[in-house]
Amino acid sequence: MKKTVLKFAGLAALLALAQNLVASEDEPRRPFAQWADLPQPGQLIFGTLYEQSEAYHVWEQGNVRMNANYRTDDQNYGIDVRQGYFTFDYGLAEKWAADLNLGATTVGWRAFDNGNIQQTTGLMDPTFGVRYQIFNETNNDPGWPWLPTLTFRAGAVVPGSYNRSLGFAPGNHSAAIEPSILFRKHIGWPGFGLWGDLLYRWEHTSGADQYIAAVGFFQQIQRWELDVGYRHFQTLSGEDIILGPGPNSQGAYNSPAGPAGSNWYPTDVREISDSIDAGFSYTTSKKHWRYGFIARKTVDGSNTDSAFWLGATLDIPFDLFKSK
Repeated sequence: MKKTVLKFAGLAALLALAQNLVASEDEPRRPFAQWADLPQPGQLIFGTLYEQSEAYHVWEQGNVRMNANYRTDDQNYGIDVRQGYFTFDYGLAEKWAADLNLGATTVGWRAFDNGNIQQTTGLMDPTFGVRYQIFNETNNDPGWPWLPTLTFRAGAVVPGSYNRSLGFAPGNHSAAIEPSILFRKHIGWPGFGLWGDLLYRWEHTSGADQYIAAVGFFQQIQRWELDVGYRHFQTLSGEDIILGPGPNSQGAYNSPAGPAGSNWYPTDVREISDSIDAGFSYTTSKKHWRYGFIARKTVDGSNTDSAFWLGATLDIPFDLFKSK
């Protein structure tokens, strides 16, 4: 067991160092507190996720709603993001697991540079972590039936390789440490339960710390699961974006929106967003492959766009080592 732990830690460290040579921060994270559950010891769950978003409005500071749409040739162009990543989730021991998450992303828009296409493509900010399951609701003492499946994750983030200077870049371009606590608990009628995910992110490079709080419910029906929840994301410090008339790189003022000039979108933007998450998944009976579809809609915020996300996931378990 110790050799397995050392091998995984060594692989994660090498990948992290390799990614750190390039630079950035877009962080893959499993939805609906799925990391509260752990793989069996010796089991690797390989996952893939693809998602894309469109946004045609932006909330400036103070919840001021601004247009982010550029129309030409009867086509609307907003802020578009496409990204996909791989997840590797390995069961180290009965209460321990480790995960590694790597992917690529691209973002583009036209509205803030007089119709000219501005975009960036590169690696998402890789993340890796170790999880310890404090409680498991299926193994609780009969005198404590209310205890949920509760898991602590110690995670880290290293920069990716996209251009962080571009407005609405898909990450923070910062090394970070992010402890989090996750839970899932069946309550009420059969198959119904609650889930929650709370993390704090210490941003080493940018210094603009963040937190995410998400809570929701799930309903399981045979091999199907439906999830719905609310997610709040907040950066605790930083600067505001400016999308009204502003100076361009030559010092001249343009209207109605300033182009991608010196101060219109700071790299330490103080982003706040509230969104609704939803999804469903199906697990096959024999090989236990899990297919999933997810959606997220940003409904309010500050210094953020009104993104609507759609995505699909696939998780495939492999028994690398049989438990004795």
